Amino acid sequence: MGDSPRTPRYLIRDLPIMDRPRERLAALGPRALTEAELIAILLRTGTRGLSALQLAQALLAEAHGLSGLQAMPFHELCGRPGLGPAKAAQVLAAVELGRRFASARPGDRPAIKSPEEAAGLLQYEMSMLEQETMRVILLDTRNRVIRDPMVYQGSLNASVVRVGELFREAVRANAAALIVAHNHPSGDPTPSPEDVAMTRTLVEAGRILDIEVLDHLVIGKGRWVSLKAQGLGFP
Repeated sequence: MGDSPRTPRYLIRDLPIMDRPRERLAALGPRALTEAELIAILLRTGTRGLSALQLAQALLAEAHGLSGLQAMPFHELCGRPGLGPAKAAQVLAAVELGRRFASARPGDRPAIKSPEEAAGLLQYEMSMLEQETMRVILLDTRNRVIRDPMVYQGSLNASVVRVGELFREAVRANAAALIVAHNHPSGDPTPSPEDVAMTRTLVEAGRILDIEVLDHLVIGKGRWVSLKAQGLGFP
């Protein structure tokens, strides 16, 4: 019997030089590359009928973008056509490095000076969550971060959130102020009437406890809203 034809493998080096993600990165820098090109560099090789770049594009389409890719468990990623344990591990390791880098705090206990800095501390992780979650950034007298614990998970509204539980961590940490943040799993960070009502309740409670509520952030996918900047729930 004759030899059976080999299954073709599509490599990045099969692409024209100016279309190769690695060469484009070297020439233009990583920011010039698309998300699919960056993932293609991680994958290195394609599969039957697909180049590494096409495989990366298909993966992003199935995951509905980077947010879906971050939330995808290892076993599910392994089951995608053209991927296996090695490639799945490479992709998830890169995603996790990005998450850790986004939440890394340069120096010891950085000060939060703006809503943008507060959102930057939490957005990468919270924007990917499938359940509504509330966290508080606890701050000292110089607005330096003490820690940012999760205080609630599930459906959030003013009637569900117990003020004492939310401020308990702040009291234990001897925090002078805090910033509240919660996510909208829908991806739309537009504050709801319940968000505004909850903010009013928390601001008033903070005044009584002498722990200032500096802001309330609503985090969506790629966007966030500061209720204080919008004049919602704050005097």
